[in-house]
Amino acid sequence: MVTVLSEDVLPKDTALKNIATKVYNGERITDEECLILFEKGSLGFVGSLANYVREKLHGDTTYFNRNFHIEPTNACVYTCNFCSYSRLYAHRDEAWELSLEQMMDIVKKYDNEPVTEVHIVGGVHPKMNLEFFAELLRKIKAHRPGLHIKGFTAVELDYMFRKAKKTVEEGMQYLKEAGLESLPGGGAEIFASGVRQQICADKVDADGWLKIHETAHQLGMHTNATMLYGHIESFADRVDHMSRLRALQDKTGGFNTFIPLKFRNGDNDMSHVPESTLIEDMRLYAIARIYMDNFPHLKAYWPMLGRQNAQLSLSFGVNDLDGTIDDTTKIYSMAGAEEQTPSMTTQDLVVLIKQAKRKPVERGTLYNVIKDYSTAELEAVE
Repeated sequence: MVTVLSEDVLPKDTALKNIATKVYNGERITDEECLILFEKGSLGFVGSLANYVREKLHGDTTYFNRNFHIEPTNACVYTCNFCSYSRLYAHRDEAWELSLEQMMDIVKKYDNEPVTEVHIVGGVHPKMNLEFFAELLRKIKAHRPGLHIKGFTAVELDYMFRKAKKTVEEGMQYLKEAGLESLPGGGAEIFASGVRQQICADKVDADGWLKIHETAHQLGMHTNATMLYGHIESFADRVDHMSRLRALQDKTGGFNTFIPLKFRNGDNDMSHVPESTLIEDMRLYAIARIYMDNFPHLKAYWPMLGRQNAQLSLSFGVNDLDGTIDDTTKIYSMAGAEEQTPSMTTQDLVVLIKQAKRKPVERGTLYNVIKDYSTAELEAVE
């Protein structure tokens, strides 16, 4: 049914009025219209449209999962200017390198916990090759077959495959057979070549990133997608980035969720670049929800935004707050994230979501419902 909007609800600007009408009628907005939203759309305007889309897709349901991270190393062959996490492999005085046994000890620590996912991501270490990580996957699956393994950014995978002299197709098939089940969205940064040349010139380019994710989709694997925003990119660069992701999703349908990642300027080579404001953060989430119409979910990483800001994002299109992240993950904290000790219990997340008048639902990695906490008594939450 076509929604008829009263004139007092619509903005005066004709372009914005047309966009609002399309959104309420369930029509896709164009790249040009997305750019108009960045240039002209007020926080209240884009927020109301995004919330409409969010509630049309998911009602008040807000997802989270019980997960933990393994970060094999922060020693890295790449020198991304925005990165506060990695340490050059040649200068490893502040680096860590975990053995297979140490990583398995992390997995075993959760043997009696109802976690459903392990997320493996870290720096690109020249000695941690394809066979090394395949063996890790096999060990995890042998120890805990039901634990979903989400691992390795396209940057890590690109390096592994080239070093092993395997095609993307061969490498992805090999890791899938070893136990890899889905990919995180990291390493996408901004696809625009001019910006990428300035902030991460030496790692896999946009086409390579998209190729790896498309191959994963063709193998029946689901993946996530990210965008690093709030640094030196333009509004047009953001639209270009999201447009390429939307086009691949039209082709494969393999993306689960889109995750905007806020640039943090702590202790990196781009510390002179001011961070985006909270208003711009919320505008970005809202516009992403409006434009990325074929992505079922929009996620906010609460450790990077902070708990209260992540809670606020639930009114601007977001329907997923990631997970308990029950560890001392350093990717967030070393960049100056709001949460320096990023761990929340299930009860913490349930309360956070309920305070925002939303419905907390624990999910698996592929968004299968594990438990609906919307009617659970807080005292009963584990």
